[in-house]
Amino acid sequence: MRPQFIYFDLGNVLFAFDRERAFRQMAAVCGATVKVVEKATVESGLQVALETGRIDWATAHAEFSRLTGTTSDSAALAAAASDMFTLRVDMLPVLAAIARTGCPTGLLSNTCAIHWRHLVDAGYAILPGRFVRQVLSYEVGVMKPDVGIYAAAAATAGVPAESIFFCDDLPQHVAAARTAGWDAELFTSASDLIDQLAARGLPLSL
Repeated sequence: MRPQFIYFDLGNVLFAFDRERAFRQMAAVCGATVKVVEKATVESGLQVALETGRIDWATAHAEFSRLTGTTSDSAALAAAASDMFTLRVDMLPVLAAIARTGCPTGLLSNTCAIHWRHLVDAGYAILPGRFVRQVLSYEVGVMKPDVGIYAAAAATAGVPAESIFFCDDLPQHVAAARTAGWDAELFTSASDLIDQLAARGLPLSL
């Protein structure tokens, strides 16, 4: 079936990201070791709390400071945590070609407010205007692969679930989308995505 709406994941689909770089930068800002920073951010559940919108950055910063026994500037730590993304330029022709077909596109991403704001403020031409809908986990209060985020995204797209095409770099997110009735594929490369869309009646002529 030719898609009526296409959702893209952000991380490792449109933007590569380096979480270890973020941990190193945060460690440099607060004075803790990288291992302590990673434990306080990931193992404590702080990242999940941010990405589901249960806490804001001010609360997260205070909790991070308590967990690491450090003091740091909140804005500087947020910048260090967020400056880890690199635009995948190989996806730009794909997005431009999809736009020429008239098929609407959206974002479906597990992310937090500081990461999203960093990407938008960086001035990338594709954000946010290239995408008519943005379904972000911290705004809807649930993360992939929870069924709730797919339900919210389908309602936002305004088309039948089976007419939504979705690509994500994590197999569990793709599997959950398929369970929700979507047409979904694991993202491996821009060229594979071009082939997948062509097989669905959406040739991009690239």
